[in-house]
Amino acid sequence: MSKRSLDLARRELRMMLRQRETLVWVFVMPLVFFYFIGTVSGGFGRSGGEAKDRIGLVIGRESGFLVDELERRLVKLDYDVVRVASDAPELPDVRLRIPDDFTSHVLAGEKQELALANSSSDSAEFHRVRVARAVYGLLADLVASADRAAPIDASTLAASDALPRRVTLKVTAAGKQKVIPQGFQQTVPGTMVMFTLIVLLTSGAVLLVIEREQGLLRRLASAPLSKGEVVFAKWLSRVALGSVQIGFAMVVGKLLFRVSWGPDLPMVLACLFAWASLCAALALLLGSLARTAGQAVAIGVLSSNVLAALGGCWWPIEITPRWMQQLALCLPTGWTMDALHRLVVFQNGPADAVKSLALLLAAALLAGFAAARAFRYQ
Repeated sequence: MSKRSLDLARRELRMMLRQRETLVWVFVMPLVFFYFIGTVSGGFGRSGGEAKDRIGLVIGRESGFLVDELERRLVKLDYDVVRVASDAPELPDVRLRIPDDFTSHVLAGEKQELALANSSSDSAEFHRVRVARAVYGLLADLVASADRAAPIDASTLAASDALPRRVTLKVTAAGKQKVIPQGFQQTVPGTMVMFTLIVLLTSGAVLLVIEREQGLLRRLASAPLSKGEVVFAKWLSRVALGSVQIGFAMVVGKLLFRVSWGPDLPMVLACLFAWASLCAALALLLGSLARTAGQAVAIGVLSSNVLAALGGCWWPIEITPRWMQQLALCLPTGWTMDALHRLVVFQNGPADAVKSLALLLAAALLAGFAAARAFRYQ
């Protein structure tokens, strides 16, 4: 590493950061993707103050105090309960229909059917289990109160509900944390990995093509720099651009979207530096092989999106079929996302990401070697 190659790298970085397109895709577009995709996938609702699911109680006439008890139990299960009329113009997505004279019929020992409706089939089973828990809990307290031959009213049920349970269930994780990332905890790292690849495979590659077309590389060939120094300087400038983008995304993710980067930040940074190094080497290789700037952009955008989708940048790879999870572990985007999930989400420790780091470094070395061999001045 010579002073001349470092100076050339600094000049290249300043040149790339002066381009408006690069600035937009490094600093603006990632924020847009963070916000919209993170919000759609549950970011604001699930990361800070757990938003409650909304459920509507469609109540018939003369519902009685048992509906109040049921509502209280639903609230304890983190539901935002609203009461609506059966003929209301707009009903909540999740709604529980309660028949007429519900309390009097139940106290008389008559069978009553509660109808649960859900507009989304994806969460139907989840809400069915939660609502059933509240309903059967109320039923159990009614049975217990009847066995004590006490008059059944609101105070009796409240006292029964407050009694300690003889049988309790304690749920703990069987080993290390294994929670599928969602919201901003998935969107910010995934978008950061994808945009680093897109920016370097487009801006980083196109700049090299333009320099070749305009004869700037031929002029550089006459400078007192070896071919190795030139390639290293151009690789280093693109690594610096990727590092700027990654650092910006991490800071914004932490401050604006409350993303936690886990307890092993040094290993996270090492994996992301290896990722930036690989992207920079691929940018040089593409810039050397592409014949036109349009060709470089087309290949860069298409390959980046395909790798991002298959590697788990767009959605948690843990929710995909087994074959897709195995395919992701054959791709550099998959190695990077796997390392981030293990370090940030599952918190398995630095040793669990060593394999991904080694694969990224090996791929960066191979791509760098190929880029150096393919590099040409004209």
